[in-house]
Amino acid sequence: MRHIKFTFWGALALLTVLWLAAEPTVFQTTGFFAFRGVIVQYTGIIAMAAMSIAMILALRPQWPERWFGGLDKMYRLHKWLGITALVVAVIHWLWSKGPKWAVGWGLLEPPVRGERPPLENTIEQFFLSQRGTAEGVGEWAFYAAVLLIALALIKYFPYRPFYKTHRLLAVVYLVLVFHTIVLTTFSYWMSPIGAVMALLLAAGTCAAVVVLLRLAGARRQVRGKIVSLQYYPGVKALEIEIEVLEGWPGHKPGQFAFAMSDSAEGAHPYTIASAWNEKDRRIIFITKQLGDHTSRLREKLNVGQEVRIEGPYGCFNFENGQPRQIWIGGGIGITPFIAGMKHLAQERHAHPDHPHPVIDLFHTTAEYDEQAITKLTEDAAAAGIRLHVLVDSRDGLLTGDRIRTAVPDWRNASIWFCGPAGFGEALRQDFAAQGLPVAKRFHQELFAMR
Repeated sequence: MRHIKFTFWGALALLTVLWLAAEPTVFQTTGFFAFRGVIVQYTGIIAMAAMSIAMILALRPQWPERWFGGLDKMYRLHKWLGITALVVAVIHWLWSKGPKWAVGWGLLEPPVRGERPPLENTIEQFFLSQRGTAEGVGEWAFYAAVLLIALALIKYFPYRPFYKTHRLLAVVYLVLVFHTIVLTTFSYWMSPIGAVMALLLAAGTCAAVVVLLRLAGARRQVRGKIVSLQYYPGVKALEIEIEVLEGWPGHKPGQFAFAMSDSAEGAHPYTIASAWNEKDRRIIFITKQLGDHTSRLREKLNVGQEVRIEGPYGCFNFENGQPRQIWIGGGIGITPFIAGMKHLAQERHAHPDHPHPVIDLFHTTAEYDEQAITKLTEDAAAAGIRLHVLVDSRDGLLTGDRIRTAVPDWRNASIWFCGPAGFGEALRQDFAAQGLPVAKRFHQELFAMR
């Protein structure tokens, strides 16, 4: 989380500093309409820069993933940037339209405009000739962006229409690029802020085209075939075993991948619940009926059906050098730990003399399925992990005190959590209050892509 906060606030600060360098007299501006002009420019730059970076992140680039701590963290940054673009764009629109309304209502005197000096630069002349068009299409693109970003932030908006409508933001973005290029103060393009914006707009434009062509993540996609399906009615979970044909580079325990069985539905992220074995080339996903898509998977999937898998992604892989670890899986958040146990079992079998981490796994669940818990217990035994299963109605809620009582040497451990975000944050704060250096030793999967 530190890196995404640093990137978010650092980018906003850098853009602000560069803009102030291009507008050194901004605090000496006299007159309401002169001040309005510079504020419209500033808010436009911030909104488009945020949208450009968000568009680049939509490609799921691999190179910054380790810096951010995983694609899940990058998607959190993508969300923050989308909200920033929405809020700042609304401010930009209000500063642009509000004074015009006030003049029309007689609340403000219209600005006195002198004769515009002749322009010698042909590019600037062309931009001036396009101002009316840029303002018109930009306004309608703004309305579309507000609607589409708002829909993306509504978690109860079904995934299928979200998948279709969210891609339209790429079209809206391209229109807003034209709006920005034409209406940005021309002198900015000869300054550092202009160079940075030109780079962001160019990269964002390329990203938008890739998104529209449905090529995001295409280089990391492989074909697979479903070989088995197992449903656990007690926890409403479906286990999907897929044979990966060729091209899969292998994965680490705790990573996830995007799987697509229906092109109209798009790709969905699922944590991988299996260790990688080059000999049998199988990947297992476990999905829980939580939304409109996952609730229909039992009816839509069949053995022998072809799927596309993209990945692997994520850095939630239990690699931080701590020989003592505490794993906490809330509900379907147990999935990455299943992969971790299977990987440890393989390592123990292949290298019985090597030292292995000492691990306590806590699985807390509101639902119970005897078969699923039996398999979980067998996996824990094979991996040499001490398993604690807590059913909410029977055992009560899992708390930091209960974990510390069960694991007396918790101060020497790293904690890996996957489950409801609020539960994870509560545990983080609890352990921080007890002196655990949570910034280094509390690892949480932010498995929310919207």
